[in-house]
Amino acid sequence: MLLSRAMPNSYTFPFLLKSCAKAGLVHEGKQIHSHVLKLGLESDAFVHTSLINIGQMNEAKQLFEDIPVRDVVSWNAMIAGYSECGQFEEAIETFRGMQKANVMPNESTVVTVLSACAQSSSVELGKWIHRWIEGHRMGSNLRLVNALVDMYSKCGDVETARRLFEGMSQKDVISWNVMIGGLTHMNRYKEALVLFREMLKSNVEPNDVTYLNVLPSCACLCALDLGKWIHTYINKNFDSSTSTALFTSLIDMYAKCGNVKAAEQVFNGMDNKSLSSWNAMISGLAIHGEVEKALGLLSRMVNEGFKPDDITFVGVLSACNHAGSLELGQSYFSSMIQDYKITPKLQHYGCVVDLLGRNGLFDEVEALIESMNVKPDGAIWGSLLEACRAHGQVELGEIFAQRLFELEPDNPGAYVLLSNIYAKAGRWDDVARIRTKLNDEGMKKVPGSTSIEVDSVVHEFLVGDKTHPQSKDIYMMLDEIDRLLEMAGFVPDTTEVLYDMDEEWKECAISHHSEKLAIAFGLISTKPRTTIRIAKNLRVCRNCHSATKLISKIFNREIIARDRNRFHHFRDGNCSCKDCW
Repeated sequence: MLLSRAMPNSYTFPFLLKSCAKAGLVHEGKQIHSHVLKLGLESDAFVHTSLINIGQMNEAKQLFEDIPVRDVVSWNAMIAGYSECGQFEEAIETFRGMQKANVMPNESTVVTVLSACAQSSSVELGKWIHRWIEGHRMGSNLRLVNALVDMYSKCGDVETARRLFEGMSQKDVISWNVMIGGLTHMNRYKEALVLFREMLKSNVEPNDVTYLNVLPSCACLCALDLGKWIHTYINKNFDSSTSTALFTSLIDMYAKCGNVKAAEQVFNGMDNKSLSSWNAMISGLAIHGEVEKALGLLSRMVNEGFKPDDITFVGVLSACNHAGSLELGQSYFSSMIQDYKITPKLQHYGCVVDLLGRNGLFDEVEALIESMNVKPDGAIWGSLLEACRAHGQVELGEIFAQRLFELEPDNPGAYVLLSNIYAKAGRWDDVARIRTKLNDEGMKKVPGSTSIEVDSVVHEFLVGDKTHPQSKDIYMMLDEIDRLLEMAGFVPDTTEVLYDMDEEWKECAISHHSEKLAIAFGLISTKPRTTIRIAKNLRVCRNCHSATKLISKIFNREIIARDRNRFHHFRDGNCSCKDCW
């Protein structure tokens, strides 16, 4: 246009600036800004508003303040700019400024502000906007209701979100996506999968966002069959070179469902790998205890020109931790700081603290904690309590427990961990004191639950669960398991069960743990010699771990179990963790 000597005008620049903003071309945007200044068009409202969209937010704010008359489009540009930069509090404050200026918001304003509320958990403002929508008779606007569903679900009010969703006369793909995504965000994975199945029965076609919302639920519930079905659909409808996020999510799903080989196949089949793809594969190998492969992949990643970030090193240090490799862990921790100039975060410190604690190096632990640039969280103190139990460090355990009580006074897990330390030391009066405190204050331990997928249906079991339709058959198989274990010479470890129960009742209590029920169900519901996959929300106890090793040998089954910490591959009487978990 310039070469043909045609003169750009106030209609030309908004299109050019909008293109620069969408493509992230800040430098080119600034060049166009200079043309605007040369032509004296900076006072044009449309051009000025378009300039807001291409600069850094500090520059954008200055441009915004220079506008003589700020209309709804100008305010929207600022609110959207802050939201896109992740500055959600600033976006909300700008909206409040818009209200004070008596500028009437439009549909675009409301959608952007509701998104900022969702990301910053500003549910009260979200509720006010909801009332505003109803007051302006816009409650049937599909775009606005979708934004409300997203806001409520991400702010934790799933019931209101669900009520709005169910009340919609028509639903588009975004409606389904925000509701499924909200359920996943709130860890209501089973409900998310049920809703996804409802979506498949409707006339709405899922898109890439749908699968990005559903795959984490498959991963968390070990719903491998559904994950495989989604993989087949993705292969038919999406290109791995342009849908990197989808295929990265598949890597994560397969790894967390216990099929790390399938995760590697997806990874190796990707033409264009992002840093997230490498991180997902390294983390996947780490949770399966494949330390050599994980570290080999790190070297390959660096050789291919990728620079590791803090997430990469969480995976690397986790691999060292799961393998019990203290020297390797310390070496990579130092490399992260010195070679890659990455400031350690809580997750990095947590891995090293756990490694030191497992090895009984409590002086080194205290020195590391003193040097930390952040305060230890509950996970770090919890791992140290586990280490104190393993090494019989009662007095140190009491000190660490006090730190955990201060951080999380309502967390019953902290009291249970200290109780286990006392139980191992035979200090039953202290065990009773803690149990009494838990009862008096109404604190209840998080119940252990284990899920297993059979024929694409996820079944969930709690300790002593008798609600399953096949409960009678499950308990018959459980009796058979216990009989065969006894014949094989298995002696239950009852040291972590309440001291005031007699041995027979203790054995019954640990026999009915959720993972044992899930395994029994797997044995009666799947073909002989097929792999059984289960996922538990808590750390597997020592008794169930020992029992499952023997069950794998007795029934000639590979049992892949994911607990809170890692994966356990039980095969022929052995476990891949080598009793380090």
